[in-house]
Amino acid sequence: MNKLHDIGRVIFTNSSLKIEIDGEEKQYELNAISPSLASATDVERMTYEVSPSGYGISWPLIDEDLSIDGLLGIVHIPDSETATA
Repeated sequence: MNKLHDIGRVIFTNSSLKIEIDGEEKQYELNAISPSLASATDVERMTYEVSPSGYGISWPLIDEDLSIDGLLGIVHIPDSETATA
């Protein structure tokens, strides 16, 4: 299995989420990325699972999933759109 991203520390402040992604710390405002996480309790926020492939993070207690590529603004174009005639 190819690992897409290496996810390190996941830290919450009152209004933001800090994640170590591929060795770099990134910070996101919770209201901008997930109203569910913004209104979640500390226990709900700290109960998460990182996908083995590094694709994303899941918070099962609030049924929330975030894609790491989505957070980073990476857009994947399907092969059919990149093929030339």
